[in-house]
Amino acid sequence: MAKKGESNDGIKLVIVESPTKAKTIRKFLGREYVVESCMGHIRDLPKSAKDIPEKVKKEKWAQLGVNVDKNFEPLYCVPKDKTKVVKNLKDKLEEASELYLATDEDREGESISWHLLEVLKPKVPTKRMVFHEITKEAIQKALKDTREIDLNLVRAQEARRVLDRLVGYTISPLLWKKVAYGLSAGRVQSVAVRLIAERELERVRFKKSSYWGVLAELAKDGVNFESRLQQYKNQRIATGKDFDGLTGQLTAGKDVLVLDDKLAAKLSQDLKSGSWTVSEVEEKPTTRKPAAPFITSTLQQESNRKLGLSSRETMQVAQKLYEQGFITYMRTDSTFLSEEAIKASRECIQSKYGKEYLTPQPRNYAAKKVKGAQEAHEAIRPAGNQFMDPDETGLTGQQFRLYDMIWKRTIASQMVDARQKQVSAKIQVGDALFGASGMTIEFPGFLRAYVEGSDDPEADLAEREVRLPALKVKDSVKVSKLDPTSHETKPPARYTEASLVQTMEKEGIGRPSTYASVIGTIIDRGYVRKNGTALVPTFTAMIVSKLLSSYLTEYVDLGFTSEMEQSLDNIAEGDLDWEKYLASIYKGPKGLRALVEAQEEKINPDDARTMTLEGMDRYKFHVGRYGAYLTSTRDGEDVSASLPDNESPADITPEIAERLIDQKINGADALGKDPKTGLPIYVLNGRFGPYVQLGDVSPEDDKPKRASLPPNTQPEQVDLNMALELLSLPKTLGIHPGTSKEIKAGLGRFGPFVVHDGDYRSIPKGESVITITLERALEMLSQPKKGRGRAAALKDLGPHPDSGEAVQVFNGPYGPYIKCGKVNSSLPEGVTPDTITLEQAIALINEKGGVSKAKGKAKKAPSAKKAAPVKEAPAKGALKKAVTPKAKAEVLGVKKVVTRKAKK
Repeated sequence: MAKKGESNDGIKLVIVESPTKAKTIRKFLGREYVVESCMGHIRDLPKSAKDIPEKVKKEKWAQLGVNVDKNFEPLYCVPKDKTKVVKNLKDKLEEASELYLATDEDREGESISWHLLEVLKPKVPTKRMVFHEITKEAIQKALKDTREIDLNLVRAQEARRVLDRLVGYTISPLLWKKVAYGLSAGRVQSVAVRLIAERELERVRFKKSSYWGVLAELAKDGVNFESRLQQYKNQRIATGKDFDGLTGQLTAGKDVLVLDDKLAAKLSQDLKSGSWTVSEVEEKPTTRKPAAPFITSTLQQESNRKLGLSSRETMQVAQKLYEQGFITYMRTDSTFLSEEAIKASRECIQSKYGKEYLTPQPRNYAAKKVKGAQEAHEAIRPAGNQFMDPDETGLTGQQFRLYDMIWKRTIASQMVDARQKQVSAKIQVGDALFGASGMTIEFPGFLRAYVEGSDDPEADLAEREVRLPALKVKDSVKVSKLDPTSHETKPPARYTEASLVQTMEKEGIGRPSTYASVIGTIIDRGYVRKNGTALVPTFTAMIVSKLLSSYLTEYVDLGFTSEMEQSLDNIAEGDLDWEKYLASIYKGPKGLRALVEAQEEKINPDDARTMTLEGMDRYKFHVGRYGAYLTSTRDGEDVSASLPDNESPADITPEIAERLIDQKINGADALGKDPKTGLPIYVLNGRFGPYVQLGDVSPEDDKPKRASLPPNTQPEQVDLNMALELLSLPKTLGIHPGTSKEIKAGLGRFGPFVVHDGDYRSIPKGESVITITLERALEMLSQPKKGRGRAAALKDLGPHPDSGEAVQVFNGPYGPYIKCGKVNSSLPEGVTPDTITLEQAIALINEKGGVSKAKGKAKKAPSAKKAAPVKEAPAKGALKKAVTPKAKAEVLGVKKVVTRKAKK
């Protein structure tokens, strides 16, 4: 790695990925350690032409960023936003006697350490420091048990990065030429889009079927319970499971009676007067085991189901919890718990729930090996050898909710099984047989701590229990109500983030650590939109998926993509040469490069950007420069109409298509006229959804006033009064009593809002921008700001003496910081938002560059008087030149400043 040397003098430099991680680790190390952040990767393949070095810009392979003819040599560049980071690390390294590379213990982290080594070129002893949790014990142990960089892991990450670049940069230009400019393809991204698009086609092909049932409300001994018709004249009544899930039609060969509305109504009427007698009772004890502790994919799935967090949000929150030392490393495929974790879990169970909830022997969860599994760590659990109770962490919001879920899941994994009793009964009345079932929890076991899909275990336990009265054969029961029930078969459910992650993991597509970025990418690039939790493909996604499935089948094939993941695993284990593997994928007559070149000639652009839908034979659907549109014929002439972005392929009907065409040809019927201007008011559908419009489009006025409809408002719900209200937005609600400034309500990109003096608040769901009052707006504005944008200041320290601008303390992604104008400064170690003073803050702001009196722009602070020269120069960069160590110590209240001498 680096040149070996024997030295215990000088500082020891530790490099991690993020400032938060650095801040946490500093607490566990002595004064001889300096912990710095490299802010993730310091080098990468070029993202654009401006990143390419001049000496290779004219090379054919430069834009690709990989020299495919020279052993697939990557062209690594230090992005401009990382030059200061690299310079800082080099400066710190000059002072250091040892270097510790403490990046994450996975392929990505190993690669970051390797890149640091390549760029910094340390001349001091260098060690690879690894840990899977950030606690004092783990960090101290990691300092002693260092190792070399694992080059197999580095090569596996490098191969993955190059492979993704080759696939993306080779296939994407094909989409630009044949479909629309700016589209992208990706090795895993395109497979995810295909899964979602194929599910949408299944919904298109699905045909609803209706069937009926009969529901009885019965009673015995004062206990009411429900029972459903199961048989009539010895023939089983059809239920949802008798219909094909893909077609919606009755499965062939099923000998069942499908009730229609008339027969169901007749039976409901005729059976009321019959004698209802219990004919069979069965009791069956059951047990239920707890789920294994979280791995990356199950954490994302459960967080999406229970907390409503996207995969990306889940990983962002988990990253913060890990970096602050609350949980173990969150990228893992292992369900294994260490001995210290099992001991900590069992101690929590005994103290919180009692000995009866503790298993006699610890539960051992073997490391889970799934297709394409990443490096095995421990399961995701609370950090340390004593689990901190969620209520004692001081966490709030999403961080608290996710930690609470991880804590409960870990604890539950070591608790006893839940014991339940299932009871089923059959009740005869005439030729009809009804069935009733119930479930009681005899002992909750692990359910007391954790129930999947619910945030409130106590409430969920009550919901799970369905109690039947004590029933015996030949008992009579009374009927109080008998109703026919209508049912329809439901099309295959669209993927949610949770179910997509589950499928990708099952098929070995991508890695759990990449699922969040893959899903985020396909949403950001317009292939998929979210409707609630459902992932809905756009027409662009459908057309791109159709093209790739037809012409580049292998590259969206689940098996082929899974084999790629296995090959990358083999590279990581040292069993496969990465250069030979890349050559087999990219080069040769059957390689990606040749395949794309051959298919390019075969693809007709008009056909490529066109598709049809089953049951919509009169229409064709296209993707063009300005989005999706449909075409048809009217009176022998071709007509087209734009498709709103919120129109789903599986939900569009001939009626919707005809309405869009009518609107394009004839214009919409006016709701009425504006009483002030006399202009007509229309409800129209555009690319970005429905809206109201004042007046017609004309050469003189091609941008008439428009207003989007509020969320969940359908065009048919809009009348003239509502349209006038929407067109009046933003409207003034009144004057703020504290500032005498206006409060307004309006509709924006992110929905309805109220605003006062630049301070925005979103109007909650269920409340209307049209009916909101001044009083309600004042109430909303008085609450702390949530959602997008910067949160409210934690503390207002006062004005800066030079510029007059406010000096405030905010909470950022890397901890609390001071802001004055455009200058930000992190709080030093030992200084909190509660203890910092205006004088301290001004010193820190001035140290970062100061504030000009006239315009508030950053300016360089005057240099403090230099310290007297010493025989050995003080370490560079230990403190900023703008403020001397003594002056800074006086301002921040530090009693003693230790100046370490750099190693000669």
